[in-house]
Amino acid sequence: MQTRITESPEEAALILNRGGLVAFPTETVYGLGAGINFPEAVEGIFRAKGRPSDNPLIVHVANVEQLETAVSEISRDARRLMERFFPGPLTLVLEKSGRVPYSVTAGLDTVGIRCPAHPVAHEFLSLSRCPVAAPSANRSGRPSATSWEAVMEDLDGRIDCILKGEASRIGLESTIVDCTGEAPVMLRAGAVGLEELQQVAPRTTAAGPAREGETPRSPGLKYPHYAPRATVVALEAGEKRKPQGASAYIGIGQAPDGTALARRCGNLDDYARELFGFFRECDRRGIRTIYCELPPETGIGRALRDRIRRAAGGH
Repeated sequence: MQTRITESPEEAALILNRGGLVAFPTETVYGLGAGINFPEAVEGIFRAKGRPSDNPLIVHVANVEQLETAVSEISRDARRLMERFFPGPLTLVLEKSGRVPYSVTAGLDTVGIRCPAHPVAHEFLSLSRCPVAAPSANRSGRPSATSWEAVMEDLDGRIDCILKGEASRIGLESTIVDCTGEAPVMLRAGAVGLEELQQVAPRTTAAGPAREGETPRSPGLKYPHYAPRATVVALEAGEKRKPQGASAYIGIGQAPDGTALARRCGNLDDYARELFGFFRECDRRGIRTIYCELPPETGIGRALRDRIRRAAGGH
């Protein structure tokens, strides 16, 4: 398969509407989209990424009309969160409609819905004839792609099209909130922090660890994610480690002496935007160990800690 690269949302939507797989930019990370009306295309997402089929996909929409075709019920808290954060880096888990196939939801009766705040994504999704199922546009387990070049690195020859856009301005996947219970539950941290959610829906809480053997209601919870080929080591602020071999550092504080590559970020937003791209740069340079400073567990810092710890896998 030859992967076409285009800057035209119209051309990309035409490919999608014929049952193709299209990577497209969003403000969080690049997504890999298939129309939910094309079962073979949805299955193609899992093949292209090497993604387990019990890991649900998020459905992306351009507007309320598309959203209402994909869900059967919207709670009061969900409507409040939509009014405040849509379009934006928030995914809401709602009861799915019959139009959403179980291949999208990993057999669950719920579906994650997101409306991206990105002009290219909005135009592309508006031209789609149906809502678009889309996980991050990278090989499963690898750092999410925040540029079209990173998508090419992982998926060239595996998908039909890449819709080019600027690098993702946030750099981490969306916050995910389950709105199907009595009170909202934050399943995955992202740019919309728990504190912001609670300002709109005060009863919102953060989920505990998923139970073993349970199908997750959200992507990014069950399997290893976000990892470069290098070993990632998580450092608490101020913690010192003596670099071993070809090593790198990313964080807010001062890099340890002796690191071959260092990225000192000005603030947490910069850190989030740089993280996955830095992981990929380290792999290209043959770095063996990446030291990542763990930020405070507030706002987007909670999401950064989550991604770093998952990439570190206990290191």
